[in-house]
Amino acid sequence: MPEFVSVNGPDNAGKTTQLQRLAERWDTFQMLGAVHEHDPEPWERVAADDYASWWFEKSTTVELTTMLVSSHLKRAAARRAPRTGLLDRGLSMLTAVAAATSVVKDGLSADEALRTIRHITAPFPTHREASVLLLPSLDPDRSYAITSTRENRPWTGIYPAYQRHLHAILRHQAEEGIYDLVVDCENHDVAEVHRQIVTGLDLLLPSHPRREDDDHR
Repeated sequence: MPEFVSVNGPDNAGKTTQLQRLAERWDTFQMLGAVHEHDPEPWERVAADDYASWWFEKSTTVELTTMLVSSHLKRAAARRAPRTGLLDRGLSMLTAVAAATSVVKDGLSADEALRTIRHITAPFPTHREASVLLLPSLDPDRSYAITSTRENRPWTGIYPAYQRHLHAILRHQAEEGIYDLVVDCENHDVAEVHRQIVTGLDLLLPSHPRREDDDHR
């Protein structure tokens, strides 16, 4: 088993559901969650006023990216060996998030933004993780349409543009082979997506009883 398994994807792609299913499959998985859970002080500080304003306007790309990676490293340090840490968004996803933010904030192209973020993150240590990317659709525009509908309320302000760029960058990363496994979730239920994750990563897990929601997304 790897030291870490990360489940990545845009908002409303089913990351939390799949992480919970993995955690239920084997008690040696350790749910580590999101980066802010392990480094709350700086995130609470920037969220004290207007979190969105800080994220998309006031913060510099270096500041935001450094916070994301520093918190990611603190999260990784919380893993208790020999358990496998389950990550809600791994380093590649955090790179995509920072790059999409840079596109809308700095006016860079997606390629320029990715190069910038990778330059910022290069000095930080890395941890090997088995990474899964969940894509609601392989088409970025359709992927955005699916996930925005699942939100059940309209995205406003700069957030729709950010999400569109994020979907495109994630697809670009998938084409680059950044992720160990890319799952096209369109037309597949939760159980089938879970099966693809387990078999695609070659995880030797105990059998899992059928759940009532297996036929639902």
